[in-house]
Order: sequence, then C-alpha cells, then structure tokens
Amino acid sequence: MKRKVIIIGPAFPYRGGIANFNNSLAVEYKNQGADVTVYSFSLQYPSFLFPGKTQYEEGDSPEGINIISIINSINPFNWFKVAKKIKKENPDYVIIRYWLPFMAPALGTIAKLIKKTTKVFAITDNVIPHEKRIGDSLLTKYFVKSCDAFLTLSSSVLDDLSEFTDTKEKIFIPHPIYDSFGEIVDKKQAKQNLGLEENGKYLLFFGFVRRYKGLDIMIDVMADKRIKDLGIKLIVAGEFYNAKEEYLSQINTLGISENIILKSDFIPEEDVKNYFCACDMITQTYRTATQSGVTQIAYHFERPMLVTNVGGLAEIVPHNKVGYVCDINTKDIADCVVGFYDNNKEKQFSENTKTEKKRFTWKELVNGIENLIIKQL
Repeated sequence: MKRKVIIIGPAFPYRGGIANFNNSLAVEYKNQGADVTVYSFSLQYPSFLFPGKTQYEEGDSPEGINIISIINSINPFNWFKVAKKIKKENPDYVIIRYWLPFMAPALGTIAKLIKKTTKVFAITDNVIPHEKRIGDSLLTKYFVKSCDAFLTLSSSVLDDLSEFTDTKEKIFIPHPIYDSFGEIVDKKQAKQNLGLEENGKYLLFFGFVRRYKGLDIMIDVMADKRIKDLGIKLIVAGEFYNAKEEYLSQINTLGISENIILKSDFIPEEDVKNYFCACDMITQTYRTATQSGVTQIAYHFERPMLVTNVGGLAEIVPHNKVGYVCDINTKDIADCVVGFYDNNKEKQFSENTKTEKKRFTWKELVNGIENLIIKQL
C-alpha cells in the first residue's frame, strides 16, 4: 500500500531555493512510489512585505507532482480550512518547511490542528533567522511546540533547536544536491551563451543579495591589487534585496567597475547552468549562514567553491579539497582566490566534487525522514 505524504511549503510557481527544494523532494517521494501532494501558498507574502520584484517564476510545473496552492499566510480562517482538508486526506505524515518566524502563526496553527490525527515532521531551514526581529523567538517556539520531529540541513541549526525544544526526535542530514537545473554545459559554450570572453577569468556570486550574504565583502576582495592584475572578474547574478545603490557606490569608490559584472535580476531556472558552468569558482562570503542551496547547485555542476567559515558551510565544503573555507577577512579570501589561480586548482577541485557530491542525495533525505517517523508510530 502506498504511503501518503503531504509537504507543506512554497512550491512552483513560487520561486527561490525553498520552493525548488520542495519540488525536488516531492519528485523523490514520487520516484519511491509514494502518493505525495504539496500544499503551497495562495498568498505567501503580502506584496508590501516582499523585497523583490516578483514572488513567481515562469516556466512549467514539475512533471507529475500534485501542487495545491491553498495556504494564505495572513488569514487565520484559511488555516482552519487547510487543516480540515489535510485531515480529510488522512496522510501517513505531514512535512512542514519552516524558514522564517513570519510563517509561524500559519504553519504552527495548521500543525497544531492536524497533529491530533497525523504525525507532523518539520524541516527547519532556520530557527534563528539571519535578520532578527522582535518576537522571533516567541513565534518560533509556537511553531516548534506544534511538531513531533525535526530534520535540519546543518548541524548548527540542530544545535539552535535545543533553545526551543528538548526533544530527541531530531536529525541532521545535509542539503541534497540540486539536480533540477539541467546538465553540465561545456565552459566555452556557457561563456558564449552569456557573452563572456572565452579566455576570461570569472568568479560567481549567485542568488538573492541580502546583507548577511556579504557581497560587500567580496567586492572589497576584488579591489586587491593581485586580483586586479590577474584580470579576474566577479559576476553577481541575482536580484538585490538590499539597496543596490550602496553596492554600486562601493564599486565606484574602489574603482573596480571593469572587474564587476552585474546581472541584477532573478536568474531563470533554464539560465542557471550557464552562470555556474562559465565560472571558475563559486564564492559565498557570507556573514552568517545555516546551509546554502548555492553550494548544492555548485556540486551538481562540479564547480569549485569558496565559502566563509560560518554556520554549516564548512561541513559541506572540505577545505582545500573542493574549494576553500576562509575567515571573514578580505585578505584571507583574496589569498585563496589568488592561490586558486596561481596554483591552477580548478581541475583538481572540480574532480573532487564528483566524489564529494555523492554524500548529498534526495534518497538519503527521504530515508532519514522515514526512519524518524517510524520511531514515532
């Protein structure tokens, strides 16, 4: 008999890493023979609270996945309606994605209502947000109390959970590889697709730009004379959620406009492969982090990575094997970038990603959830 699973969280046509994750998780459940449905949002964020241009992406829905856009994040009457519908479906268990305290009232209430009849499993991307606000702790406590078991995608979030619950029903499994962005493209072809110089040296800073992601740190790094002399360019590919003007001012003040390529819009799914495959190394100079989908896209495309030693990034990127783990220090980061090119590390690091990425599979994630749920039944 097929097990019946419901995933609650953003999914297509919502865009971003969490939606991509939920789409891929649903595909894995389907591949394993489960009856899976994703309960997504009819309203995720009110438009005045959303910092980007649009919450949606274009393209086709993941093939064969049942996505119901039904949850209104700010309408309590809707939460009771959704809970009633889920209980009527009588799933074996429900998985809820939790990434932001703003979602705690809606997701926590739904969880509390369905917990009486089914097991509620939470995948907690963050329990302490990168950008803190008054009331975050109380909201997260409300959500956590409504769930039976937890999975985190980094060991640091597993530790953070202890501030909100003393349960032993929690596990850490690394974020799986994002394999939904197409196949690897030859570097020469990828550069041609993006209109880049065939022999150019390119680093990539990818994803939504927020202060905690430290783009300003990477811009300072690009002003290092050694990097300028090597002719290295930084591609910034992603929509700005912080004031773009501040970064433009920084670039102009440092006199490195020729060394920075700004693609400051959301990158469509079909174009992601070109950005990753055209670049020599992916850079994540974050101030804070838990885990990152960017590293898992880099693994899929077998690209070297440079990350800062924060959150769970270091446990995903072994230092000097698939890339570098640096202090949040412009000289240390610049030294690694220069060493990468001077010592011709790209081929070695890229080869090592082929072995290392075998640790991160969707099957392993689903098996971890199943094992923890079985203990609950």
